[in-house]
Amino acid sequence: MLAQIDWSRPWYDTVRPAYQRLVLAGEDFLEAFNRSADALGLRNHRGLPLRFVPQEALPEGLAYEEFIGATGQVPTRDNLHDFFNGLVWQTFPLIKRQLNALQAAQIAQAGVGKSRGPARDAATIFDENAALLLVREGAAGRALVDALRAHAWHAALYERRAMFGADLRLWLFGHALMEKLAAPRKAITAHTRVMFAPDAVLELAPDAQRAWLDAHVAQALAGEGLATSAFTPLPVLGVPGWWPGQDPDFYADTTVFRPRRRP
Repeated sequence: MLAQIDWSRPWYDTVRPAYQRLVLAGEDFLEAFNRSADALGLRNHRGLPLRFVPQEALPEGLAYEEFIGATGQVPTRDNLHDFFNGLVWQTFPLIKRQLNALQAAQIAQAGVGKSRGPARDAATIFDENAALLLVREGAAGRALVDALRAHAWHAALYERRAMFGADLRLWLFGHALMEKLAAPRKAITAHTRVMFAPDAVLELAPDAQRAWLDAHVAQALAGEGLATSAFTPLPVLGVPGWWPGQDPDFYADTTVFRPRRRP
């Protein structure tokens, strides 16, 4: 199963350090996840130690998010989806904890029901398919973000391609997004949340930058909540340097780089 993952791909830069810390000898990752969780001191929003447990530990009729919130136990299946979920817990623990707190609070307030409701929908989209775009504060960075939000793909991703890496960095978060990218397709699109940051943050080493992003996004979620309107779509293989052949024709493919819908 894990052989499907090409760790040389730039979109796995985010979780590669967590994977390397596991030092897996085979494909049995549950015990390694728990060793890592212990070493990192991971806890849920109630302060309970985080543990990864087999899927069978989830009681019938109890919501997944509710169970994590009540017990600190993360039901985990033997598949790529849950493997990446565990790596994200070890990479962005504060964001994961806050998302679970939001979801558990919504369940406590409204029950599980047939519909998740807007707040749980937004939290689920974030958890499954989000990317975090860290952008250097300033006019140039804001112009690029404005172009992305306007779906001016050529202007954002081709004309300003030199800004990627220097003035902004994309960190993947969604574990379903990472799973899909094990078999990359041009149409795979992330729900992107933008975070502007001062120069000093963009100059940090990757691990320190990740920790800054984890703390600040978690704090923002705790303070303002979450709505689907906060996301900006971004076809992941359009990130400059993430795929070959990124010439103007690449970004002119309107089946992937779609124009923005009129209100």
